[in-house]
Amino acid sequence: MSNLPAQINTLLPPRFLFQFAVPVRKKTPLWSPKAKDGLTLGEEHRLPDLAALDRETPSSERRFADVRLAWGEEGLALWVEVTGKQQPVWRRESRLDESDGLHIWVDTRATHNVHRATKFCNRFIFVPPGADRGEDQALADQMLINRARENARPVRPRELQVAAKPLDGGYRLAAFIPAVAMTGYDPSQHDRLGFNYAVVDREFGLQTFSSGPSMPFDEDPSCWATMELVE
Repeated sequence: MSNLPAQINTLLPPRFLFQFAVPVRKKTPLWSPKAKDGLTLGEEHRLPDLAALDRETPSSERRFADVRLAWGEEGLALWVEVTGKQQPVWRRESRLDESDGLHIWVDTRATHNVHRATKFCNRFIFVPPGADRGEDQALADQMLINRARENARPVRPRELQVAAKPLDGGYRLAAFIPAVAMTGYDPSQHDRLGFNYAVVDREFGLQTFSSGPSMPFDEDPSCWATMELVE
């Protein structure tokens, strides 16, 4: 397991009982690197709050981030807004997996009957600017998946795109994962993806999508939801 924040759960989380399939809408153009904030995704791209099913359990997560997702032949775009913070963003370039930010897992084959990642499973992290000097730029990187049977193709420098804007009490972050950065991404042949996200925050904790901290969501593709790519 990675060093993602963990919580103790004494009950079987309700989300574990379901295999979710969520539609993801296409956007054209998908990404505008010249725009100040990278992109804006509308209400139609907001991901549902699946963690609400777990809210009555001891390890229930507080929803503190608005996360949105869009797709195109050229890749995936994400948008997240975190609000209500009293503390500055925490990040360390040498400890990105523990820094505040957005973690993304994508399985371009949506294979939910395996427990170890294949070469089609991809993991990325996007980190907003920090409060310290020299931390005024958002960061993007590829991460290895623990216990993977085979790693995805290494991402080349500057393939991943990210833009962030500080807000009073939080931040807004936009990210672009190009098709070339995701092993096996081909919407014309495979219009279903395995997907999970985790928004990590030292102040608020952890907000996840399809599986919470009581499950090995950071390494097990069977814990991820299915995203259906629709027009």
